[in-house]
Amino acid sequence: MFSLHPTLAKDCFVLGHFPLCELLMMNDSQYPWFILVPQRENIKETYELSVADQHQLNKESCHLGKLLAAEFNADKMNIAALGNVVPQLHIHHIVRYKTDPAWPTPVWGRLPATPYSNERKYINRILSLLGSALDFVPLNS
Repeated sequence: MFSLHPTLAKDCFVLGHFPLCELLMMNDSQYPWFILVPQRENIKETYELSVADQHQLNKESCHLGKLLAAEFNADKMNIAALGNVVPQLHIHHIVRYKTDPAWPTPVWGRLPATPYSNERKYINRILSLLGSALDFVPLNS
């Protein structure tokens, strides 16, 4: 049975899910930062997914990255799966700007997170952007 890793649950807001992945928003207002987590038990690496799930993950990740880049006028999208701290497979989608506080270095460990003061407004913006794209289902549905 799939369950979200406790660190992800603590650090993020769950927005909903695509057919394969839960969509999370990192509680760090310094960057538009979202995470896809395949809803599969005991998966650490993409190659551990079935071929069908690998294709679905790629489809969901590319779609999310494209929407975020356009919506936030990204200078660069950082899309990565590290797993050094949280072993559960999860794919970060971080909108980067040449003016952001960590540019041009990676965001991990660079600065302490700055929690949102009004995350609901930001969450609603993302949910309206996603609509029913790729059969996305918001958490409140």
